[in-house]
Amino acid sequence: MNRGVLAAILVVALAVVVQAQWLNYPTPGIPRTADGKPDLNASTPRTADGRPDLSGVWEAEDARWFFDLTKEVEPGRVVMTPWATGVQRQREARDHVDDPNGYCLPPGVPRAESRVPFRLLQTPTMTAILYEFVTGNVYRQVFTDGRPFPQVSQETWLGYSIGHWDGDVFVVESTGFRDGGWLDTEKGHPHSDALTVTERFVRRNVGRMDVVVTIDDPKAFVTPWTATMRMQLLPDTEMFESFCDNQMKILEHWKLDPAPPEPHSPPLTGSR
Repeated sequence: MNRGVLAAILVVALAVVVQAQWLNYPTPGIPRTADGKPDLNASTPRTADGRPDLSGVWEAEDARWFFDLTKEVEPGRVVMTPWATGVQRQREARDHVDDPNGYCLPPGVPRAESRVPFRLLQTPTMTAILYEFVTGNVYRQVFTDGRPFPQVSQETWLGYSIGHWDGDVFVVESTGFRDGGWLDTEKGHPHSDALTVTERFVRRNVGRMDVVVTIDDPKAFVTPWTATMRMQLLPDTEMFESFCDNQMKILEHWKLDPAPPEPHSPPLTGSR
């Protein structure tokens, strides 16, 4: 296993140590079977206004999307631009050791949902997403009060997010990302500051939810493409404080050559 992927795995492993510390306290409002266990196959819960209630602590079913977001995408569907191809080759040539997530920095979107537990808190005007990153507990605010995107003066790790309902599907659009981010860990697919991420949250029942992610980044990919991440509810547990101070002590013992600068994404010219 290469060193960069190992660094990311060490971060994930540290997160596993601290997650789910509030064990076995029954989550209010979850339907239960006769023996008192959560009925994860029960129908999707709904809020007072009839919308699906997305609230709860969720986690990806497995780590496949964390390592390769394109793993289940139709072959040939994801075509990188020359800039993105060059950046990915550099990352692979350095065994992925430059992944910011391995240095206690946020993993970005949608990688944020692909591995660690996260809590959805749903209100009529805003939905908050709280992440148990080992790099530190981090949140996103998805505004549903009708506001437009802001004028971006500072690019961010997790973007600026606004949301709306399309029937029973909660649609979240995010822009304003930092240039040269990572969409996944092992493949090192890059994104640019032109990235727009659209996430469609589809709660199937009490225990299952799909997050259908569309990546639209004209600087990095020839056409938009979509991946589906499958989530499972983590009932009867809670989020916990998480930081990666030990990770930096581990990295002190590694001998790594300084990372060469990655080229900034080129300016946009015309349309696809």
